[in-house]
Amino acid sequence: MSPYSSYPRGPAPLAPLPVRSDAPDWYRDAIIYELHIRAFQDSDGDGIGDFDGLTRRLDYLRDLGVNAIWLLPFYPSPLRDDGYDIAEYRAINPSYGTLASFKRMLREAHRRELRVITELVINHTSDQHAWFQRARRAAPGSRWRDWYVWSDDPDRWSDARVIFHDTESSNWTWDPVANAYFWHRFYSHQPDLNFDNPEVHRAVFEALDFWLDLGVDGLRLDAVPYLYERDGTNCENLPETHAFLRELRRHVDEHYPDRMLLAEANQWPEDAVEYFGDDDGPECHMSFPFPLMPRLFMSVQMEDRFPVVDILDQTPGLPGGAQWAIFLRNHDELTLEMVSEEERDYMYRVYAHDPQMRINAGIRRRLAPLLGNDRRKIELLNGLLLALPGTPVIYYGDEIGMGDNVYLGDRDAVRTPMQWSPDRNAGFSTANPQKLYLPTIIDPEFHYEMVNVEVQQAHENSLYRWMRQILHVRARHPEFGRGTLRMLLPDNPRIVAFVRSFEDEHVLVVANLAGSAQYAELDLAEHAGARPVELFGRTEFPPVGELPYLVTLGPYAFHWFSLTRQETDAPVQGAASGVPVPTIDLAGSWTSVFDGANRSALERLLPAQLAQRRWFPGKGRAVAAVRIADVVPLTTRGSTVPSFLVLVRVQFREGEPATFAMPLAIVGGERADVLRAELSHGVVAELRSPDGETRVLSEAMWEPPAARALLDRCRSRRPRPGESGRLLGSPTPALRRRADELADLDITTLRVEQSNTSVVVGDQAILKVFRRIEPGTNPDLEVSRFLTDQGFPHVPPLLGAVEYESGGREPATIAVLHGYVPNEGDLWQHSIDALSRFYREAFDEQPPADLPTGHPLDVPPGDLPDVAASATGAHLEVCELLGTRTAQLHRALAAPTGDAAFGVEDLSLLDQRSLHQAMRSQAARTLGVLRKRLGELSEEVAAQATSLLGLEAELLDRFKPLREARLGGRRIRTHGDLHLGQVLFTGRDVVFLDFEGEPLQSISERRLRRAPLRDVAGMLRSFHYATLVALEREEERGLLAGGTEAATRAATWGRAWYRWAASRFLHAYLRELGDADLVPADPTALRTLLDAFVLEKAVYELSYELGNRPDWSWIPLAGLLDTLAAGDGGR
Repeated sequence: MSPYSSYPRGPAPLAPLPVRSDAPDWYRDAIIYELHIRAFQDSDGDGIGDFDGLTRRLDYLRDLGVNAIWLLPFYPSPLRDDGYDIAEYRAINPSYGTLASFKRMLREAHRRELRVITELVINHTSDQHAWFQRARRAAPGSRWRDWYVWSDDPDRWSDARVIFHDTESSNWTWDPVANAYFWHRFYSHQPDLNFDNPEVHRAVFEALDFWLDLGVDGLRLDAVPYLYERDGTNCENLPETHAFLRELRRHVDEHYPDRMLLAEANQWPEDAVEYFGDDDGPECHMSFPFPLMPRLFMSVQMEDRFPVVDILDQTPGLPGGAQWAIFLRNHDELTLEMVSEEERDYMYRVYAHDPQMRINAGIRRRLAPLLGNDRRKIELLNGLLLALPGTPVIYYGDEIGMGDNVYLGDRDAVRTPMQWSPDRNAGFSTANPQKLYLPTIIDPEFHYEMVNVEVQQAHENSLYRWMRQILHVRARHPEFGRGTLRMLLPDNPRIVAFVRSFEDEHVLVVANLAGSAQYAELDLAEHAGARPVELFGRTEFPPVGELPYLVTLGPYAFHWFSLTRQETDAPVQGAASGVPVPTIDLAGSWTSVFDGANRSALERLLPAQLAQRRWFPGKGRAVAAVRIADVVPLTTRGSTVPSFLVLVRVQFREGEPATFAMPLAIVGGERADVLRAELSHGVVAELRSPDGETRVLSEAMWEPPAARALLDRCRSRRPRPGESGRLLGSPTPALRRRADELADLDITTLRVEQSNTSVVVGDQAILKVFRRIEPGTNPDLEVSRFLTDQGFPHVPPLLGAVEYESGGREPATIAVLHGYVPNEGDLWQHSIDALSRFYREAFDEQPPADLPTGHPLDVPPGDLPDVAASATGAHLEVCELLGTRTAQLHRALAAPTGDAAFGVEDLSLLDQRSLHQAMRSQAARTLGVLRKRLGELSEEVAAQATSLLGLEAELLDRFKPLREARLGGRRIRTHGDLHLGQVLFTGRDVVFLDFEGEPLQSISERRLRRAPLRDVAGMLRSFHYATLVALEREEERGLLAGGTEAATRAATWGRAWYRWAASRFLHAYLRELGDADLVPADPTALRTLLDAFVLEKAVYELSYELGNRPDWSWIPLAGLLDTLAAGDGGR
């Protein structure tokens, strides 16, 4: 017997409570306030909020400016999920009051013209519900047993994701009473109802009728995508679910025409809109746009409108009468399910650095602490929330900037008592503080004595006063709730601007996402003659003319303008600046350059110096400030070349800060003269001592004593302390055996560098020094260590590493030492040389008609024409060997070990949706850049670019199959940046290098498991690059003249070579992979996934070339155009 079965059920009301007679779509003009009864106001001193307490506070809500309240579940419940584990649908939890007190609250709310929305949690119940207690005891196959979903097989529906993966390992739980497994999409104490049972339908309708008969204005339908289960699906968004919702909507429209259904469907936009239905078969009136919410926070942190604009662009239009319910925060975690893995990693890094702040796939924080209690950001995000299309939802306490307590369990961090006053228990309750259902917030920054309604109501400039004003302003403008949206796209990506229009009224919204002042020129030509009037202060701005309209905004500022007609013009302007590099006059010893005023002088000149370094990735970003975070001596005291590892923290004007390693040496004498004369770009500063002697502060890795000192760190476990951190060495046994040998070898620093610096130790080892530093093991170290331990022979052996540790954080990798592999160069150069020979021998031969075309997977690795066999046959055998070794690499990385950072995971449909979102967003962003850069490209490249822009829709459509069905395959740790330049050729075999991944990505992002086909796609694109680069070089040498028949023949041979190389590589890869189950088994699915990765890689290449080598953009443009034209994953 359920302990809740004795709770009194409310009788059907004798007469309905009074309901307002506004338009049936009242929800489109609503401003909703979400609250939990137990958290809002305690009226009887038991430490738990109740309905009588809420009734006392209704005037507060009306004065705030909201006109609807959403009540979280208040039904009988064991409260293991804060009431979403319902034990009885037609009763009131006695802790919150009685049915009479609920009806009294409802009547008083309607009298104040406040609508009331409650919860209808129909996907599941508590395991204490009488229905479940009856079902678990009923015989299998009986009427009562069939109210829930049972199975003898816990692996059934394995494609359904586990949503609460922090606490649940499966969607099935064994019930010893029923002697069977029951299905649950959430907690294991919340069994799912069986919606294939008509009796469940009737029970749901009865619960709905009960509350709507009482006068409730709307019902939020919790977790509706998961109502049904079907074999061969992920058990989400099934047709049967939509059929049931249409049935529910017909019932509501027939019996309660002015009531509203709100769907909670945490899905991607194209799936979420399905919960509105259509004009012929409507479902819910409202739904939440979950993918939008995290992107609002992302855009503010990135200072870039793209995430918001992109997701709005992906969101289909709504049927008539439908409305989004948009929000910033609510009672759950800030969910990150509907973002890509890279975006999730980014959000965790910038908004939840402490793992305690994370739960499931989200962040359990309130709005104010999430934004660092930055009033400007809080206002900015609320300004966007209230201006974007939809009905805004305000979470209780956010209007005063309440804090949270991440050390409370589950999602209770954001469900603490409302803070009404500085009095005992924040004015929430008169109970003994120990009796409160949860403790009040006593964090010093958000202490209830400082952050509360009473204080803020009395303070003219408080957040509460500001929120009240903006809510009242919004309520006067139906453009926000009912109007259309036209997005403006000024050149400045830090400005988001749009126009909301309803009937003949227009509101211009302009917001600055950056922490610095910005300006933008807006295309308002269709509003020429209008005079913008700022809605808060009613200030008139200059009229709009035919020219772009200039707006300037302060940091995180936003404006709402009413556009009223006038006739006039508009202004424009712009500016620029630069920074000199001084000599530093020292007041003390040479090493005093790192102290006091000298240190400040060095910090001032570092921005210009960093811009000259090839390894510095921020050349396109404005540097706001540079500070020296730590200085660690490398050489011993008394060294003739004092050398230091200097960690430099760079704050950019937009985006995340970054830390870089700058090993610096103080060099004098003749060596200093050489540095000044021949290698001046390595000199950071001239140093002048008090007696007039000069030395230079320069790149330390060019100085053998400094390079050897860092090498010595690899083999020493003794910490080398700095100002705030220390260097730690981690030698392998192999290094300890070879230490004496390495000590006697010459050291040479390679100066052709990109993202790191390499030091060659004789012919025995290579020390790689990383330049961008962040906490966490660099994948180059982590993967090398793993493969070395596995005994994988096709990578350089790991000898040791140097890490930096500070403040108890995870150590950051500074350098890694690998054994040297004798080789004949990398495969990139070998491929270029082989292709050059091929072009020289084949350019005057007519290509045969049977050269391969189409997808490389369809090209059999058969015989070659004689000219190809003689000129490039041997190299194509190397391509085949490379495919074999790549498969062996992936099998090694997938090997089962006890290392949690490795191992295998299924590539789920949710993963594919994440891939789809990331690929589509990257493509849309890159094409946007291409469109802006069109005028800067040569005529020929611009023609290619124009052709690609005309195919934008087709390109984006190519990623759609990823979201339609699970393709199969696994996710493992991969190389991360595999191309021909990352592979050495020993003359007989190949060796893989540089497992660092993409240096511009964070360490945590680079350590994610990926589909191994991403590596494969990188190699295919590298083959393609090689064919075109080699052809270009032959033209430069005069062998081929562009546009001639010989050039045309050579290009045809080049396309054939690509398919021969790609085919041999792919077939060898798949043959060696065998039954490893790492890629989709179905050939069509395999091709779909591979093609998506090839396109993704080509888009990335285009983005890189546009930003770094615009003249090379023609290569990825050619690849994209050929791929789209051929419909294949090759060239």
